Amino acid sequence: MGRKWNNIKEKKASKDANTSRIYAKFGREIYVAAKQGEPDPESNRTLKVVLERAKTYNVPKAIIDRALEKAKGNSDETYDELRYEGFGPNGSMVIVDALTNNVNRTASEVRAAFSKNGGSMGVSGSVAYMFDATAVIGLEGKSAEEVLEILMEAEVDVRDIIEEDDAVIIYAEPDQFHAVQAAFKNVGITEFTVAELTMLPQTYVTLPEDAQAQFEKMIDALEDLEDVQHVYHNVDFGE
Repeated sequence: MGRKWNNIKEKKASKDANTSRIYAKFGREIYVAAKQGEPDPESNRTLKVVLERAKTYNVPKAIIDRALEKAKGNSDETYDELRYEGFGPNGSMVIVDALTNNVNRTASEVRAAFSKNGGSMGVSGSVAYMFDATAVIGLEGKSAEEVLEILMEAEVDVRDIIEEDDAVIIYAEPDQFHAVQAAFKNVGITEFTVAELTMLPQTYVTLPEDAQAQFEKMIDALEDLEDVQHVYHNVDFGE
């Protein structure tokens, strides 16, 4: 289950850090989450998830505070949450989640990123049924057995626990995201290498070298779009 979550996160963070786009995307996501409820993570569970994710990507406090202050102010800036589904080479599948203040612009840009890189847009539901919404929590300094014991003591059920390199990765239902973290925080563990709500494919595909290069170019083009927050796919890059 999963594909080397710590390596994937480090690769993405390294790529995004060069352009600071990851910070801009988190700023937008924090603002939207805060505007949808109270700008307080203790009473706004959606905001709390976003802030936990931001922490694992080392998003500067100034970026977070600016987004929260903007949400508390009189800004009337609004964003639509959109999901696009599509296909890459050799039957590969892609989900794109976006936050946008211009639906037509975003749809056009996403469609172009697919079509210019050997992919195509699909209709709603054509891909998502092959993915499962999943909470992914990672931590270091504990074995899988110790992690299981902590979760059992807290009576928290999870899907799977995997030892990966020097970390342990926990896969759980999305609604268990906070419960999993709370179980560890209750025993003094407050730092997580991964804290994500993601879409995991039910099966992975491996592409030939030329198709994989084209697919990676398509994923990069999608992730580079200003309005795109998350891109999920079912290709095994062998990370």
